[in-house]
Parts: sequence; structure tokens; C-alpha cells
Amino acid sequence: MIATDKDLSLPGGPEKRAYVRGMFTAIAPRYDLLNHVLSLNIDRRWRRDAVKALGWERNSAGTYLDLCAGTLDLAATLGNDPGFKGRVIGADFVKPMLELGRGKSKAVVPVAADALDLPFASAFFDGATVGFGVRNLMDLDRGLAEAARVLKPGARLVVLEFTTPTWQPMRGLYFFYFRRLLPLVGRLVSKHRDAYTYLPESVLAFPSPDLLKAKMERAGFAAVRYRLLLGGICAVHVGERAGR
Repeated sequence: MIATDKDLSLPGGPEKRAYVRGMFTAIAPRYDLLNHVLSLNIDRRWRRDAVKALGWERNSAGTYLDLCAGTLDLAATLGNDPGFKGRVIGADFVKPMLELGRGKSKAVVPVAADALDLPFASAFFDGATVGFGVRNLMDLDRGLAEAARVLKPGARLVVLEFTTPTWQPMRGLYFFYFRRLLPLVGRLVSKHRDAYTYLPESVLAFPSPDLLKAKMERAGFAAVRYRLLLGGICAVHVGERAGR
């Protein structure tokens, strides 16, 4: 089931694109700090889980893509692995975020690009990741299709994204934290009026893991599966680009 809330007032279409760009530009200087504080540093482990699911060891010297790369934390998690010999293209349409991420890994190349219209050739990458970014896309289906286009057949896409727990008492604790504590702390630290109100709203409005799995399959991915993390707060989806 898709989590719904009649009080949600998220922008959509081009308005969402402009809103997301402006919001992340504003909070960029405190973004990393807030990620670690608000997740109690668990976000670092989740990123390691996503990189592990990518299976990059099959081609450790390959070229990989990190979509909606932000400050390049996920890209750097792969790029800094001792066994990794390739490069990671970190793509995001919010340039200030990419600038703040420069220097996190010598293997990472930041590129200003929109996930819905990537400036890369088809079947170019050996794998791709997206960390906490697909729910911000103006058109999720188009973004997944574009990710499929730039991946080689058999290459993996790993999507790390928040979701909504379905069992109690985790669900109750989750909603209390997301709706009460997170917006307050986020507002105090980031100085942005509504960025950390948008976060829980965007998670609640996002498709369930089962529906995201179905969307990945329609976009051209096979063997799609997912694993829930920390009681269903987060999920790691993995799909392989169909075709030969």
C-alpha cells in the first residue's frame, strides 16, 4: 500500500523540481551534519550496505554512477573502498551539494546533471546507486527508465531509500520521530523553515517497497528484490538491467 496523508501538500511536476533544487541549495552547508545527527550515524552503515549490494567486485576497475549524489557520501563510500580501482560519476542537479562533496574520494568525479535527462551514452555504466534521492524526482518512472538506459545489460541498480514501518511499536515511534522531533531539530540546525518537514512528507507520499519494486521492473530491471533495514525504516532495492 502507498502511505497516504490528506494533509500532505508536496509540490509536483516542475514545481517540485524547482522546490527541491532550492531547498537542497539552502541546506547544503549543514546537510552532512544533519544526516549523521538525525540518523544517529546509522546512515553510514546503510550506505555501506548499498555499496555491498552493488556487487562492484565483479568489475572493480569499472565506471559506476551515483545518481542524486548530493554531497557525494555514497559515491565516496564506493570510491574509498580499498579494493575499488575504477571511478564513480556522482551526478546531481544541485551544484552547491556537489561542491561541498569534492575531495571525499579521489575516485569520484562530480557532474552537474539531471537524473531525468542524463548526459551519458546508453549502456555506459557498470552499475549505479541512488541514496535517498529517488523520492525527490519530479517523475520517478522516467528517472528509473533513464537509469536503466545508461546501464550495461546485467549491471545493477541499487536504490537506498526511506520507507514506512508496518509493525508496532516501531511504526508509532517512527511517526513520532519523523513528524515531531526530526522537523524541530532539522529546522534549528539547518535554519531552513520547512526542509525537514518536507522529508517526512516525501517519505509518506513515496511508493511502498513492493510498488517501487514493480516500478523498477517496468523500467527495465530484472531480478528485482529488496531488503528492509532497521525494522522497515529504510530499504535497499537491487535490480539488474535486463537485456544482453
